[in-house]
Amino acid sequence: MALDDESLRNTLEMGLEGEGYRVLNAANGRDGIRLVAEATPDLVLLDVTLPGVNGFDVCRELRGRGFAAPIIMVTGRVDEVDRVVGLEIGADDYLTKPFGRRELVARIRVHLRRMAHTVP
Repeated sequence: MALDDESLRNTLEMGLEGEGYRVLNAANGRDGIRLVAEATPDLVLLDVTLPGVNGFDVCRELRGRGFAAPIIMVTGRVDEVDRVVGLEIGADDYLTKPFGRRELVARIRVHLRRMAHTVP
């Protein structure tokens, strides 16, 4: 999970771990790319607004490296252009803050189920 807001990262980490998920946190885009390369997660939760390398560039980089797991992008901006760009560069889903933990968990489950059905 690479999110720009430390408080939100911590809150979501506790909530997702409470649902049984293992969560790796990155505070910026470069650390997010490094974590994905090291840990090969089943799903990435990625903020559009990140220090240094923004979420769009992180998504492009991950997809360019062949990362195939779902990427869910999140943002506080409501601009439809951001959503379209995110989906066009390879994000699988897009959430606008604020969002509830239940909605996030439901979306994560959907994407993980889809991945389970596509793995040979």
